[in-house]
Amino acid sequence: MIATRRMNDLTTIHDEYDFLEGDDRYRLLVDLGRGLEPMPDALKTDATLVRGCSAAVWVYPTLRDDGRLHFLADSNAHITKGIIALVLLTVQDRTAAEIMATDIEGALAPFALGAQLSSNRTQGIPNMIALIRETAARYV
Repeated sequence: MIATRRMNDLTTIHDEYDFLEGDDRYRLLVDLGRGLEPMPDALKTDATLVRGCSAAVWVYPTLRDDGRLHFLADSNAHITKGIIALVLLTVQDRTAAEIMATDIEGALAPFALGAQLSSNRTQGIPNMIALIRETAARYV
């Protein structure tokens, strides 16, 4: 049920994103980023920094008592925070096995972020996804 709801959320967001153009798409991403769960500054360290991003991006995984992974993430760039929010919609609060089975890139493909945003804004997405998968792999 959680996975279905999450994908429905992603579909709803894509429908709105697809309807919008230019600056309105940027505003939607910024709004999504504002909705991220706050990440304490103490967790924004070199160890949680995602390499290869033009903006600073931090990801901190936690394992919940029920075996699900929960990620705190943040960036110093507003649009990048929105991209992070999209990525997290595909994996947040899932088991490691569910995350490993999730086609994150496929879920994000309808947004065509590479065509909409500069390569500087999207170059770190694969690294963030790889970090999430590596984290999940440690718990499988």
